[in-house]
Amino acid sequence: MEAAAVVGLGAGTGAGLTRWQAAALAAVAGWVWAASFYDLTRRTRALVQPWVTRRVHAETAAILKFQRLLEHKLLDNFFSVLSCVVSVPFYTGFLPLLFWSGHGRLARQMTLLMAFCDYLGNSVKDMVSAPRPCSPPVRRVATTEDEKENAMEYGLPSSHALNTVCLMGYLLHYVLTYGEHGSVIVAAGLSLAFLLVMLVGIARIYLGMHSLTDVVAGIGFGIVILAFWLAVDDHVDAFIVSGKNVATFWAGLSLLMCFAYPKPEFPTPSFDYHTAFNGVAFGIVYGIQQTYFHFHTPDAPLIFSAQLPLLTFAGRVLVGIPTILVVKFCSKALSKWLLPVMCSTLGIPIVSSCYVPALKVDDSSSSKNRQAAGYLQRLFSRFPQKAYDVDTGISCSQQGCVVSVEVSKIRCHNGVRHEKMMEASPTCDVARRMK
Repeated sequence: MEAAAVVGLGAGTGAGLTRWQAAALAAVAGWVWAASFYDLTRRTRALVQPWVTRRVHAETAAILKFQRLLEHKLLDNFFSVLSCVVSVPFYTGFLPLLFWSGHGRLARQMTLLMAFCDYLGNSVKDMVSAPRPCSPPVRRVATTEDEKENAMEYGLPSSHALNTVCLMGYLLHYVLTYGEHGSVIVAAGLSLAFLLVMLVGIARIYLGMHSLTDVVAGIGFGIVILAFWLAVDDHVDAFIVSGKNVATFWAGLSLLMCFAYPKPEFPTPSFDYHTAFNGVAFGIVYGIQQTYFHFHTPDAPLIFSAQLPLLTFAGRVLVGIPTILVVKFCSKALSKWLLPVMCSTLGIPIVSSCYVPALKVDDSSSSKNRQAAGYLQRLFSRFPQKAYDVDTGISCSQQGCVVSVEVSKIRCHNGVRHEKMMEASPTCDVARRMK
């Protein structure tokens, strides 16, 4: 029933869409219906989760031995810093610099690729719902708030390993495609990419965040995703830059992807990360569509050129970062006020687990809204989910506003993830049940 409503929404937004766009949205909606009707998430989890859990248990002794062999405060600090290099806070600072430095194509492709990696990686995590190495006995080193949140997610695959493969792989592809290079540069680039991937994989095991199976799966998924992206990136870029109905299509796709996300065995922060990146991706697409010929054409000045000296670049950073923080704060405040009002007016039952903790569904107001909203309210009443977390919409709209400003004025750019702490990690509970 939920999927049927999504199909109806896709049909409603289909005015003006091309045939392939309508077919793509219909295919995703069909997948949502099939996954729901045949309970594919639970069936897949029943097949894969026991095997992965046994592998994690079997590798626990080796992880303990590895940690005891190398344990040192310097390595704790080094591997913790290294893990931050491919984390969401790193993208927050790194991706804006690409835009401001004039590398528009690289910036938008990297942003969309990271959003794609985040969605697929977290989808597999929550679909399989396999545990991380249980701590204790494994020593888990989580020195930052970001790492503490990561520890509350499921294990397979390692997102850090997956993202590192895609990040380094696409950067290397871009340099070799658009820059001058010789055999030495190629060898150095490949060596650096291989070294960083291996170090990140070792770091995740040393820090007690993942098993070897998780890391290998992350690298494998990363290679597959990177190969796919390299095959389609030109088509994606051409569509974003000059396609028809891009914003409408992407808005419909973003909504459908939220429905298509698998439900984990226990709640984790993974869906929140996906929601934030979903908003970032839509903001990038919408902003590029509106301002491509003003700021993002191939002849845009690059950093260190006469048109974009280092001092000008520094000015963009000094003006851009505060502007982004202001937009982030204002868009979040506006969304926290506007979305609950809209949902209340339409009669859509909502709750808030973080941003609006006092928000509750009032039965009397729901009755009034049901009469006012008519068909829409009755449509939502058929859904198995009784209330919807408004935090999802707040996070998505916040990131979309921030990134739209970033690409529209090129001096204002950022993408900050939704910050939300879960109360407890479910992964050891899974492990105990599987023993």
